[in-house]
Amino acid sequence: MRSRLRLAAAVVAATAVLGGCSGTSSDDDVLADLGLDGLTGQEIVTRLDASPESRPLDFTASVREDEVLVGDGTTEVAVPLDDGQFYVSISPYIETTHECYFHSLAGCQGELVDEPVEVMITDADGAVLVEENAMTYSNGFVGYWLPEDIEGTITVTQGDLSGSVPFSTTEGSPTCVTTLQLT
Repeated sequence: MRSRLRLAAAVVAATAVLGGCSGTSSDDDVLADLGLDGLTGQEIVTRLDASPESRPLDFTASVREDEVLVGDGTTEVAVPLDDGQFYVSISPYIETTHECYFHSLAGCQGELVDEPVEVMITDADGAVLVEENAMTYSNGFVGYWLPEDIEGTITVTQGDLSGSVPFSTTEGSPTCVTTLQLT
């Protein structure tokens, strides 16, 4: 009886190991099919957020605090992000916005598409992290890699309109900022 149990346990363990290997191949296939194989998590996020393709895209991609999740509808792949960096994607708006917590690189669509904006991001001590003229992507967002574990303020200006919101890159913070209204 014990030898049958050991044999059954060995079969289950081998199946789990082989299943894990086929899952890895499937993960590689998902990234390859989307033209993302061989890219780091940061490269995937940057490429997809700035993609000129109309949203929604025909796959899923969501940026979390420490990974980007990419899926084809049947398989979801987690690609790690570098320690020490936190992606914040900002969608300034005038009239229309949407609720968002983890930025959907494939689905989020902001109001201001391909629009020039001035962006200033400061930490809680007032140190300037970003100060630049930028162009919102075709998805209405503009994104930045910021240091982890900080808090501060994002200010966006467009012509005579301006708005500011607080942000945080601490554990559990959102990667999607859709609350910055320009008035």
